Amino acid sequence: MTVRDPVCGMEIEPQNAFAHREHMGQTFYFCSQSCVDQFDADPHHYVMTSATTGFNPERTLTRIELPVADLPFYKPVTTLESGLRALEGVHQVTTNAGAGVLQVEYDSAKVNIPQMAEVVRASGFQLGGTNIKIGIENLRCASCVKFIEDELKSKEGVFSATVNIATQEASVDYLPQKTTLSQLKTAIETWGYKPRPALTGAPVDKQEEAHAHEYGRLMRMFWFSAIVSIPVLLFAYPQYVPGIRDLSMETIRWAWILSAAATLPVLFYSGYDFFTGAWAAFKHRSANMNTLIALGTGAAWLYSTFAIAFPSVFPEGTSEPFYDVVAVVIALVVLGQALELRAKGQSSSAIKKLLGLQAKTARVIRDGKEMDLPVEEVLVGDVIQVRPGEKVPVDGVIVEGSSAVDESMLTGESLPVSKKQGDEVIGSTINKTGAFKFRTTKVGKDTALAQIVKMVQDAQNSKAPIARLADTVSGYFVPIVMILAVWTFVIWFVIGPQPQLVYALVTSVTVLIIACPCALGLATPMSLMVGIGKGAENGILIRSGEALQTARAIQTVVLDKTGTITKGKPEVTDTVIADGGEWTMEDLLRLTASVEKVSEHPLAQAIVEGAQARKLELSNVQDFEAIPGHGVSAKVEGRNILIGNIKLMNREKIALGSLEEKSKTLADDGKTPMFVGIDGKAAGIIAVADTVKEDSAEAIKALQSMGIEVVMITGDNRRTAEAIARKVGITRVLAEVLPEDKANNVHLLQAENKKVAMVGDGINDAPALAQADVGLAIGTGTDVAIEASDITLIKGSLKGVVTAIEVSRATMTNIYQNLFGAFIYNVLGLPVAMGVLFPFFGLLLSPLIAGAAMAFSSVTVVGNANRLRGFKPKFSVR
Repeated sequence: MTVRDPVCGMEIEPQNAFAHREHMGQTFYFCSQSCVDQFDADPHHYVMTSATTGFNPERTLTRIELPVADLPFYKPVTTLESGLRALEGVHQVTTNAGAGVLQVEYDSAKVNIPQMAEVVRASGFQLGGTNIKIGIENLRCASCVKFIEDELKSKEGVFSATVNIATQEASVDYLPQKTTLSQLKTAIETWGYKPRPALTGAPVDKQEEAHAHEYGRLMRMFWFSAIVSIPVLLFAYPQYVPGIRDLSMETIRWAWILSAAATLPVLFYSGYDFFTGAWAAFKHRSANMNTLIALGTGAAWLYSTFAIAFPSVFPEGTSEPFYDVVAVVIALVVLGQALELRAKGQSSSAIKKLLGLQAKTARVIRDGKEMDLPVEEVLVGDVIQVRPGEKVPVDGVIVEGSSAVDESMLTGESLPVSKKQGDEVIGSTINKTGAFKFRTTKVGKDTALAQIVKMVQDAQNSKAPIARLADTVSGYFVPIVMILAVWTFVIWFVIGPQPQLVYALVTSVTVLIIACPCALGLATPMSLMVGIGKGAENGILIRSGEALQTARAIQTVVLDKTGTITKGKPEVTDTVIADGGEWTMEDLLRLTASVEKVSEHPLAQAIVEGAQARKLELSNVQDFEAIPGHGVSAKVEGRNILIGNIKLMNREKIALGSLEEKSKTLADDGKTPMFVGIDGKAAGIIAVADTVKEDSAEAIKALQSMGIEVVMITGDNRRTAEAIARKVGITRVLAEVLPEDKANNVHLLQAENKKVAMVGDGINDAPALAQADVGLAIGTGTDVAIEASDITLIKGSLKGVVTAIEVSRATMTNIYQNLFGAFIYNVLGLPVAMGVLFPFFGLLLSPLIAGAAMAFSSVTVVGNANRLRGFKPKFSVR
């Protein structure tokens, strides 16, 4: 067992401790004399709690270590520390970059951990700790979302908690040493909901099975209440039903008594979720959607039962029951929930498509024998045989054979990619022509596809800022509706026409039933789920709802040059022969590449690859010499070859003639010209450049047509940068920018009151990606860049930037439509339910119609979100 040094936090074995001290009934162990001295100087400062009671009367401050995932890396911590110190109640902040933790001393009565976590995230850092997803059975109440989130956040050690009504799951970031999973589940249970294992990440068939089970349960509830509703409805309005209207009043009264008995099971079976949810809210002195339905139907049942039990108490004509309201309203609301659940299943189709891409089995070679194994049993290091037409089961590297592989599921590129020994293959891609063997490097949850699915699911479980506003409104909505219902009852009872009691009851029940906070609560998460899924289908991985919302407002896109606009790899672009030269272009390139194959210069490899691509045979080299700052010299096929800059040619007194002017033209185009001299004469120029990607100019033009300013940022010299910018149509260039200054340049653009997106691929782009309002990382880039970004473009094409902004705009438009529809429904529906039309047109809304409207308002929101499934990007990647 290890103990923690109270001063520096190091874990040490008690028997190996440098020293120990007894204080206030506790034993403390230390790793060094320095820690002992600091403790002896002020022991109370390091005592966190009493060993027996957990309470230290001499200390009101709490200390916590917050793990910060990217603390040791590329970001300055001054902003983070000052942000935490600015919080009221925070007394001391100490950064331990080596351990990746922040030690914070704070007054828990004034500040809590979620507030500190918010500051950490706002400073551009990611908290460590553990993330867990907990399923919440039958969560359909928008008002409950905020209640459950606040309950979870109140637990010690919880950084953040997000409840998603669309996926019916809570995502919690917490410190396991401070709180337990059972405590988190208890927090959910206190609001009347039953925790269950999260379905996120479960196999498709498991998810569909759970959906089908819940849908079946709701439909059974609906059919039960619907069947009971038919006779109850017939006897509720006997004067309109042939046969029943001829019955005596005594018979009808007995039918009403039977209706009272028949609707009780409807209340407690079909309406079970409403009453349990309402009771849980009541215990917390709160109200939610369940409260509205339970109050409305419960009041109708109690009034009806009292009216038939004691008819003489009521004025004449007011003792008729409303059991039809109880049965029909519950039936309609439950039907609406069932249809909503069905539509939600369609909304997650993108995840189902991704999960459906996974191979089920793999042909593994073990001990020289081929065997078909479930993909779950494949181990890292296994060798797998893949034949034409089969899926690659997991990620790995080819060890034998070659083929063309269809990687469209990952990159969206429809053309197969050639693969040979040493090349990487990705799980779930499709082998087209040849057969090959590969050694597995990543299996299970580590494969590229599994990581993509996880990222999409995490994003779908996140919240856009606009969703938090909707949740807050939903939290206040129910109490307001209950107040309106009371007002309605009082007004109708005091100044309404006869029978006043009946009118007062009917209108107040209608107000309770028609109000629908669910439509408001569902408006954002449903659209986010579909929108983020559509992004994934098009090779755009969006990390969060916040990134999606912010991308819609982007005004300036900053593009890193190397690897983003260009391929990031130099290529031979021009071969120029000297006037009157005796050499052909092929000879010039072949001799030059022969020399460069033994050179270590970065551009040498480009020349060698250029010759190999043209299938030129290279010769052996003798007397190779690198001349620093000038170039190289060597002998090839008995000839003296010089390759280098103009300084080398002048030193060797080689006349260049027109080649010097041609080299300037090439340099103006952003290319690097290299002079070639053979046997003391100028033979020609070979130009090398980092070439522009084929679709960069088209993508940049599309961004500009969307009203977005495009800026290029690069560390290259201005002449090269502007040459590339001219080719792709960029007018604003930030050249000769040092890697550490890229983030500052993004900040200066933001100072112009612009929403800025940064697109990059390298480690040196990571600070700028983090600084930007939205960071987009090219998926072919480094892991650090991808980690620092908000959106990842799986394919290395700038067209993905256009698609990402299009997805964002389409999704946010859909969200605004949903919110507007839900808001208008409630704004118009509530006054009509209160009876504002009655004085003018004699119209009064029936509780039955209110129940139907309430049920189908949520279905409409989900249906509108599903329209996003038809989204088509400007540049189709399929």
